[in-house]
Amino acid sequence: MSLLVRTWNLFHGNAVPPERRGFLEEMVGLVTADGPDVVSLQEVPVWALRHLEDWSGMAAVAAVAARPRLRSAALGRVVTELHHGLFRSALTGQANAILLARTLSQGEERSLAVSSGGERRVCLAVRVEEVGLVACFHVTGGAVADEQLRRVAAFAVRLAEPGEPVVLAGDANIRPGHGRTYGELKASGFSEPLAGSIDQIVVRDAAASAPEAWPAERRRAGGRLLSDHAPVELRVG
Repeated sequence: MSLLVRTWNLFHGNAVPPERRGFLEEMVGLVTADGPDVVSLQEVPVWALRHLEDWSGMAAVAAVAARPRLRSAALGRVVTELHHGLFRSALTGQANAILLARTLSQGEERSLAVSSGGERRVCLAVRVEEVGLVACFHVTGGAVADEQLRRVAAFAVRLAEPGEPVVLAGDANIRPGHGRTYGELKASGFSEPLAGSIDQIVVRDAAASAPEAWPAERRRAGGRLLSDHAPVELRVG
């Protein structure tokens, strides 16, 4: 059975360039419209977590990376609605989420904070019977990206049962050819990353197609380019 796995950093629902309003529901609808099996999402405003299943028609699990700064996620949303491009995640917080087709069997879920300082970043891992261990991650850019990516990989590998497939899907904030972690992943049996991209899906202990990024036109809606990242996808199995 071949399963479609996809990852997308939603940029807090912003278009490029950011506008006064956000387009989060449109983004979730777009990335799930063709019935993918697994979708890994990053930079999801905390208020949106309870809407993901309705918007996508998929099951959703999530881990909060940064909590809203105001009294509630709902209040943060109200203020952010005044100008999405200005406030972004400053008031709404942000989370990682994994969407799963209703036909898949969800098991254990775990999360880990992979940042040791600065902006909080997390890795969310879910065991999916038909896929293996799926880890949705978002790491910080710059000098700490390589070390945080290494923590993501170590966390997922540690959780996996012997021989269980592992899928890492998310925003690595570092491109192949930089740092040491990509080389270590390849040496430990993970598939080839997408050249030139910070958004990645790599797979271990399962057959996988080469990852591909969406062309810009595929993520346009109403003439707007949605998010400053392109979705990346591959097939497992």
